[in-house]
Amino acid sequence: MNNSSRGMGQGRTMRGFMQDPTVARHRLGRGTVRRILGFARPYRGQLVIFAALLVLDAAAGTAVPLLFRYLIDDGIAAGDSRLVVALAGGAAALALLGAGLAVAERWVSARVGEGLIVDLRTAVFDHVQRMPLAFFARTRTGALVQRLNGDVLGAQQAFTSTLQTVVSNALTVVFTLAAMFAMSWQLTLVALLVTPLFVLPARWFGRRLADYTHRTYELSADVGQLMNERFNVAGAHLAKVFGDPARESAEYARPVEALRAIGVRRALLSTWFRVGLTTMASLAIAVVYGLGGLQAIAGTLTVGVVVAMAAYLNRLYGPLTAMANVQIDIMTALVSFERVLEVLDLEPTVADADDATDLRDAVARHGASIHLDAVTFRYPKAGDVGLASLEAVAVPTQEPTSDTLRDLTFTVPAGAMVALVGRSGAGKTTTGHLVTRMYDPTSGSVAIAGQDLRGVTLASLRATVGVVSQEAHLFHDTVAANLRYARPDATDAELEQAMRRARIWELVARLPQGTDTVVGDRGYRLSGGERQRLAIARLLLKAPDVVILDEATAHLDSESEAAVQAALDEALAGRTSLVIAHRLSTVRGADLVVVLDDGRVAEQGTHADLLAAGGLYAELYRTQFAAAEGGTA
Repeated sequence: MNNSSRGMGQGRTMRGFMQDPTVARHRLGRGTVRRILGFARPYRGQLVIFAALLVLDAAAGTAVPLLFRYLIDDGIAAGDSRLVVALAGGAAALALLGAGLAVAERWVSARVGEGLIVDLRTAVFDHVQRMPLAFFARTRTGALVQRLNGDVLGAQQAFTSTLQTVVSNALTVVFTLAAMFAMSWQLTLVALLVTPLFVLPARWFGRRLADYTHRTYELSADVGQLMNERFNVAGAHLAKVFGDPARESAEYARPVEALRAIGVRRALLSTWFRVGLTTMASLAIAVVYGLGGLQAIAGTLTVGVVVAMAAYLNRLYGPLTAMANVQIDIMTALVSFERVLEVLDLEPTVADADDATDLRDAVARHGASIHLDAVTFRYPKAGDVGLASLEAVAVPTQEPTSDTLRDLTFTVPAGAMVALVGRSGAGKTTTGHLVTRMYDPTSGSVAIAGQDLRGVTLASLRATVGVVSQEAHLFHDTVAANLRYARPDATDAELEQAMRRARIWELVARLPQGTDTVVGDRGYRLSGGERQRLAIARLLLKAPDVVILDEATAHLDSESEAAVQAALDEALAGRTSLVIAHRLSTVRGADLVVVLDDGRVAEQGTHADLLAAGGLYAELYRTQFAAAEGGTA
């Protein structure tokens, strides 16, 4: 028999009471329950077995006091030793059966629960991967991770612990009351009269415990946020430069001390709750023994019935107390499920069309030219790409009010290098995002090899286009793992060749573990130039037909820039490239320079022609680039 659903059931009861009672008033969306049942469909056979085990467990537990009744009345009182031995053996057999049922229940519930966790986490992870860049720009990473962890676990409980609690407690109450009424309806009514003394205090204690738990979650989140900000490598560097250790410790100690105070109060309240329930149960048992004993003396009840009734009380009050907050348990699990479904229901704004084709076939036939035709673009609204519950609610929503790009038209011929220049905010990086299809244009089209990107598969587009941005991101992993992220099947020899071409091999070869050296959080163990060259090596390993450079040398010193520029020259050779330019060296080598101003093409031509024209490019050259050449043209 399942010990967790027997007696006072303290562990499961306390867990339910520490949940937020306001969740019981939440209204589920239409069709939520039907969709939840859809996730359970692959496990319906196991759930039926689980329910059957719960029924057997409750029935077996109810039978034990009955055996004790007959053992006392028909065995001990009658002096029938054989019956005493047989009934005692039956009680022992039921105990063994109960132990087996408990193990079987846990095994089945674990298989169902862990399977659901895998299903839900995989579904959410796969779905989030398909979300556009705008989704990640607006979403708090911690809130999204919570959906993958906390809410998925809460949703899983709908089919495991919550189901077990509700069904087991309900069956125990029904079977126990049936047996009690069959033996003595008078004592059963007395026992039920005491029930409010369990249920009402339980609801009051539940609200108080829920308040403490909610505050604990808030403070724990504050502590976690503080540690996350101070202990990542960039935050640690900032704290060492500007911070004060004593002030940092004091700031950390405040929520930790508050957590300690709440922990003490919650522990004391929980103890009062448990002691109160145990005391009330003991008093109720004493009443039953007193009244039942008098009836036994009068001959209206047997001693066995009195003992059995007292035993049944132990099985009755725990489940009744737990069921006082059963709605909270159920709704907490369902709301967690609803929060998971909320993520799954957010449709990606960038997705494969039903008839999408492979871009690589067109590139092989026609070359990897890029053409933007009358492209207008406005960043999507928050409601189109994100969820309010995943965003920072303290920041007012800033919806886009104007177009970022306006009627943008230009061509990058296959194998050519075109530079995009312009003032900050002119739309250069946004244009690069459209070519990689991080976003789709509001109107107009972006095409590679004559194929509108909305009509090709995202997988083939990723295989065709490579990007090196101004902030090269590396995972907290080895050099080799970061390079193989672009091509998992690359050999060690191919890694070395890519790094040699990116002018980074000599540095990597000198590292203590070579390509097995861990680069640190975001590659922080390497310099900016070294990270950029590893990013270029990753690009070379991928070998795309189109390369987009987003100010890849913007934040480097002159020595690092020279090394990175040499690596870029290797990466761009023979490839179609769109270079979002900041440094003069990149612009001067371009076949064509496109000058953007306020989202429009202001000028285009070669470096020399645009300088001679004396327009916006010449102005940018004088203010941004002339110093790089000592003020000479």
